Parts: sequence; C-alpha cells; structure tokens
Amino acid sequence: MPTNPNTEIIAALRQLERERGIPADYMTDRITQALLAAYKKDRTGYTDNVYVELTENNLRMYAQKEVVEEVVTPATEIQLDAARKIDPNCAVGDLVCEDIQTQAFGRIAAQTAKQVIIQGIREAERGMVFDRFSSKEHEILTGTVLRVDNNTGDLTVRLGQGTDRTEAWLSAGEQVRGENYLEGDLIRVYVVEVRRSTRGPQIIVSRTHPGLVKRLFELNVPEIASGDVEIKSVAREAGSRTKMAVYAVDRNLDPVGTCVGPRGARVAAVVDELHGEKIDIVVWNEDPAQFVAAALAPADVLSVTPLSDEKSFRVIVPDDQLSLAIGKEGQNARLAARLTGHKIDIKPASAAEA
Repeated sequence: MPTNPNTEIIAALRQLERERGIPADYMTDRITQALLAAYKKDRTGYTDNVYVELTENNLRMYAQKEVVEEVVTPATEIQLDAARKIDPNCAVGDLVCEDIQTQAFGRIAAQTAKQVIIQGIREAERGMVFDRFSSKEHEILTGTVLRVDNNTGDLTVRLGQGTDRTEAWLSAGEQVRGENYLEGDLIRVYVVEVRRSTRGPQIIVSRTHPGLVKRLFELNVPEIASGDVEIKSVAREAGSRTKMAVYAVDRNLDPVGTCVGPRGARVAAVVDELHGEKIDIVVWNEDPAQFVAAALAPADVLSVTPLSDEKSFRVIVPDDQLSLAIGKEGQNARLAARLTGHKIDIKPASAAEA
C-alpha cells in the first residue's frame, strides 16, 4: 500500500518538534510557503486563490475557482461540468475548491519546496538560539574553546550542550593579558551582547568586562545575591587590579567584610577565577568627598576639597602616602577616578601647606 506523502509531512513536523524543539505551527507556515512556491514553479504562477490547510491528520492544498460556462483563465476558472464533479449542486457563478495533488509537482517544484522548508528549519533554530541566549546577557557562562586564531588571537567558544549549543566570539581585545587558552580548554566568560545577524545569533563574550567581577561576587556572596549588599560601581584594569564599591542595605552588615568573607574565602574565590587579579573593596558613600577618600584606599587621605566645577576634587595625602595614593603608573588614582566618576587631583601635605 503506497505511503501518503501528506501523512509523512505531518509525521516529520511532529519529529522536528520533539527532537529540535521547533514548534509545529511555525513549520506549518513554512510548509505553506513551500507548497505555494512549488505551485508557482509547476503551474501558471498565480497563487492568490490557492490555499493550504494542515490539520492534525491531513494536509490539503486547493485552488478556489469560479464556475463558468467557458474557461478563459484556467488559474481562476473552472467549467461547469468539471465543477459538478466536485460539488454536484454548484451553478455558474459559484466558487468551488479544486484539490491540488502535491505529489504531482515536478522535480524543480519539489526542490524549491525542499529549499524553503530547510531554510525555515534553519531560521527557526537560529531564532530559538537567539531567544535562549539573549536572556543570558550580562551573565557568566562556561564554554569550551573550539578554535584559536593564531593570527589575531581571537577565540571561538562553544556555549551550551546538545541542541542548545552555539558558538560565541571572544576577541583578543576582550581577553586578559597573560591568559592563554588552547583548543578544548574550559573557559568562563561574561556575555556582553547577543546580536541578530544573517548567519544566526552573534554572541559577544568577554573576560575583561567589569560585569564579570560583579557576577562572580554575586555567585560567591549570598548577601549580594539576596540584595542585602549592593555593588554600586566597579572599575577594572583586567589582569591587574579592580576596585569595587559596595553598600549595605541592611545596616547591620559590614559590606566590605561580607564580600571578603571568613578568612578572606569569598574574595579569594573571585581572585582565583581571575587568575590573581588584585581586588580593592571600598564602602560606597552618597557624599562624593567621602566616596573619593575611600576609593583611594589603601592610601590614607587627610582632606578632600571639591573644586569649582563640582566634578573634580583636590585630595591631600601625607607625603609618605603620595606614591601609594597615585599607584604604579597612576593606576590607583586612575581606578579611583573611574570608580567615583570624578576627577581627582592628588597633592602631598607639604605642597598643600606651601
């Protein structure tokens, strides 16, 4: 007994839904488009009166035609005698639905239909990947290094497992200097952005983004995850040093001590993940002057004075603390300025007295 091709199509839809998660309703639309494209290739090319009905158990394609005495336009008209084989009670001027046998389409028409369906499957899978990973923007994911571009240093990272997996791009500029990865290595990355593109979703990941530090503390400090302690700002020079400002919503908590953890275990876990990057944790303060003073830690600050533009501050430190306040190659002062959002002019006490 010959197999009904329409039944095969319905079975294939159910299989796609089970194995790849592509909704049958989506593929129904694509199959409708495919059949109309095949009809155009095989017939007159006029499809305004052609319809496809796909139910749970059957697929039907038909052309709605006007019953006439003499056919002038075969695509839209049908002679009365032929129409009465479809509907014995029809009369001239009525509309009847003439079945179209899809299995009778020619080879080129069938290839056209196949291409439309394949393209529909690809688009559906890309759409699902985009939806899945766009919800993971600003999160940390663990991936596997697939390829290393020896010319640029860029990495291709596979994220996810099975049908949920996709590839992400980690450019050389988003990698921490001194970190080296080989194909097959596991790597934790911060998802910066998920973009739509003609080749599917483009996932941009980073190892240098300040958000990576923030998310690592959320994973290691329950009080941050619960909202009892907030991370107000992060300034980072990846691979070298990070400054992070925290604030306790619960006044009974010490925000810095909470982040450091018992015997420094919590901050140590983050430092290990960042391969030894130094982390300064300071208390955020709504008073800009006090915040600037805290941000220059570990240096002691004698005074902080706002300047005329209200975005700059002059900071006075003990003479023996000047190099500590500025930091190696200006790093401490630079990170403090970025953390607070203010310009900082640091002077030794002796210069201030003069």
